[in-house]
Amino acid sequence: MTKKLPAPTLKRASRKHASAQPADTGRYYYKGNRLKQMRAFVTTVKLGTLSRAAEALYLSQPSVSLQLQALERELGMELLHRSRRRINLTDAGEALYELARPLVEGWENLDRQFQAKVKGLQAGKLTVAAGSSTIQYLLPGLVRQYRERFPDVQLQLANVTGKDGMALLRADEADFAVGSMLDVPNDIAWAPVYHYDPMLITPLDHPLAQKESVLLDDLSPYGLILPPQRLSTYRLVDLVFQQRQVPYHVAIEVGGWEVIKEYVAMGLGISIVTGICITDADRQRLAVRNMRQYFPQRSYGVVMRKGKFLSKEAQAFIDLIRPGLLTHRDYDESGHSER
Repeated sequence: MTKKLPAPTLKRASRKHASAQPADTGRYYYKGNRLKQMRAFVTTVKLGTLSRAAEALYLSQPSVSLQLQALERELGMELLHRSRRRINLTDAGEALYELARPLVEGWENLDRQFQAKVKGLQAGKLTVAAGSSTIQYLLPGLVRQYRERFPDVQLQLANVTGKDGMALLRADEADFAVGSMLDVPNDIAWAPVYHYDPMLITPLDHPLAQKESVLLDDLSPYGLILPPQRLSTYRLVDLVFQQRQVPYHVAIEVGGWEVIKEYVAMGLGISIVTGICITDADRQRLAVRNMRQYFPQRSYGVVMRKGKFLSKEAQAFIDLIRPGLLTHRDYDESGHSER
């Protein structure tokens, strides 16, 4: 039985194993497995700290640290700058990360890809991140088509917004996302496909419903019903009023387009909504007016991490949105993460 060496002690291979490994190779005792080292490295970079990486890999923090140290020693370069709060890449680490990430992800997806290759899309899994409005109004038709073509794929729709959606993409807990974006981080690729105009909605008997044209100033006397401030719709509406120096006030702040439409129909206020949520039934009970002259269009599309390894299940869904979307070289290049 081989005696275990103290953790920080480095020792060359013993003579007992000389036949399997020459004594002059200069390899350290704690060499481990190169794939394990690369996985520890890639996971640490993705999650930003050793503790998070250890939790994700089901290892102790010292074990992850030893794997990283062994990798640096074997490559003869410092890969990471370690600080109390987080870990940052050196130039060499950045180069290795770009090379190692697709290899590690490809290996981790090998079993799933093998099953898909042998059986077709029969036993795979797909996770799509999206906000409530996207799931409710945009995805149903796509989901129906996907289920009809690939009934055996396990499909998960993660209902998230904003930072939570970005976190899922960066942690590879979602294959891609579908939604709208205002600011696109450097490490994220976004391909807009669907475009919707901003709409003013009022009760049918509202004074604004009788006007031939509605100016932004005309909205000031009436209370607005808007989504919560943390959501992009609220920020966009606020920005337009502020830039044009038009006063406004929010009467009710509530989440969900269906709730907002119901409250407007009850006469509790007016609202600016995205055209994605307006149905033919809504036009029977609400006065709907296009406000594109004042408010910007909202675009919805596919969001993914640059350099992401797309499974066959993911590519099949994206092809339903638009064949060949997010496949050109620009989207394969990795970008600096803004975690």
